[in-house]
Amino acid sequence: MRGARSAKWVAGAIVVALAATACGGGSDDKGDSSKKGALAGYVSIDVGEPQKPLVPADTNESNGGYVIRALFTQLLDFDEKGEIVYTNAESVTTKDSKTWTVKLKEGWKFHNGEPVTAQSYVDAWNWYANSKNNQQNAFWFSDIVGYEDVHPDKGEPKSDKMSGLKVVDDTTFTIELKDQVPYFNYKLGYTTFAPLPKVFYDDPKAFGQKPIGNGPYQFEKWTHKKLIQVKAWDGYKGPNKAQNKGIQFKHYATPEAAYQDVVSGNLDIIKQVGPTDLPKYKQDLGDGALDQPYAAIQTLTPAFYSKTFKGVDPKVLQGLSMAIDRDTITKTVLNNTRMPATSFTPPQVKGNQQLDTDIFKYDPAKAKKLIKEGGGVPGNKIWIQYNTDGGHKEWVTAVCESIRNATGVDCVGDPKPDFATDLEARDNNEVKSMYRGGWVADYPININFLKELYHSKAESNNGRFSDKEIDKLMEKGDNASSLDDAVKAYQEVEKKLVDKMPSIPLWYYRINGGHGKNVDNVTINYQGDIQLHKVTVK
Repeated sequence: MRGARSAKWVAGAIVVALAATACGGGSDDKGDSSKKGALAGYVSIDVGEPQKPLVPADTNESNGGYVIRALFTQLLDFDEKGEIVYTNAESVTTKDSKTWTVKLKEGWKFHNGEPVTAQSYVDAWNWYANSKNNQQNAFWFSDIVGYEDVHPDKGEPKSDKMSGLKVVDDTTFTIELKDQVPYFNYKLGYTTFAPLPKVFYDDPKAFGQKPIGNGPYQFEKWTHKKLIQVKAWDGYKGPNKAQNKGIQFKHYATPEAAYQDVVSGNLDIIKQVGPTDLPKYKQDLGDGALDQPYAAIQTLTPAFYSKTFKGVDPKVLQGLSMAIDRDTITKTVLNNTRMPATSFTPPQVKGNQQLDTDIFKYDPAKAKKLIKEGGGVPGNKIWIQYNTDGGHKEWVTAVCESIRNATGVDCVGDPKPDFATDLEARDNNEVKSMYRGGWVADYPININFLKELYHSKAESNNGRFSDKEIDKLMEKGDNASSLDDAVKAYQEVEKKLVDKMPSIPLWYYRINGGHGKNVDNVTINYQGDIQLHKVTVK
């Protein structure tokens, strides 16, 4: 996911980099608790303005992802180690990795009282996949038989239903895939596969502003660019039942502003401390400081449609990679809160490997040589787009200085005011040169970091990288006979990416956040997300 979780783009990484926050700050609510600006029993956290309305398949960045996960629950999820945990599903089984049978737990309901049935899932997935509905995550359904009928490359859909989805009874449905996909059940852990109530189809646009889900929390209100508030839902039957009365997702213009509110007691949790406060946050927050690696990576992604990188020789990008002093930047500017990347995937996912290459090592002489051999950078200048509300300015400046000093190629930042603006520029092919990319695991397998970012048809491939050889190698992995074989096949894909350079991996993430004295039981999952349902209020 992009931002911090996406599938997800991470805001402060994810599409995940240092956590993104939006404009405003503080709540307009008055509570009777000791926490200023918070409702009694509610937990407050800094989460910026979602890019899109709150619909599961139209959300693939970390801000909206936090809210979607509170409101909706899909068939399964993952534990702290990345192992499958069934939520709304009783089981997801297959004999051949091509036809899958889903059994739902009985008694589940949406927040409006409507039962959650097999039809709730099938109808939602058909709607999500339909090209007329323009959902960002439609590509996630492309494995299913009949996807081309609802989402053709050109022209109008031939049908509004994928023939591969069949309702057996109220709690059972089957999924037929075009080919065997041994990791398909892992994909179902992504929130884009959440069900929808019937009322959604009456007015999808209005629903996105006041969603009705089946998750642990129920929507209360959304004051744009200030606050999203949800309350614990008593009727929830999942394993992740809320241990608090609700969540306030509060929006801040900068991570520094959010940090000050945590220190002063006006905010409970900050997902990611900004660079200026990293040296002191552990001392300030004491036992409330959070420091833990998670499955996310920061990259620089070229816009292959731009004047700078259209038709570029990969040697140029290899050279730019070797011009970045990752060791020094992570130790100084990022205060040892990141680990220099040595591959395109983070260590926490199945299939992560050490690549036999030196393109991630700082070597100014070789960097210069490769750039020259590749024909140089047009205009001898690059721009790095980033969102200013995510704490990225300092390291972008340092990366540019490193490139400039090592190669003579001019490099400057291209700031956007917030994460949503940054993402819109990517989606609309308006990136001048390259952008600050980042990805947090949607599921804990190397495939999620390779296919969702570098397949020619992947929605989150915002650099518009396209390579027939890579697509063909990915197809081989998708059609493997077992999960292990699929992982191994994608390891071969990753090795080939070294020669193609669809992006420049920079470093792996750690969450460096914290919480105040008014809350307990603040834990982090393998994706770097605060487990909000577990947080208790003192």
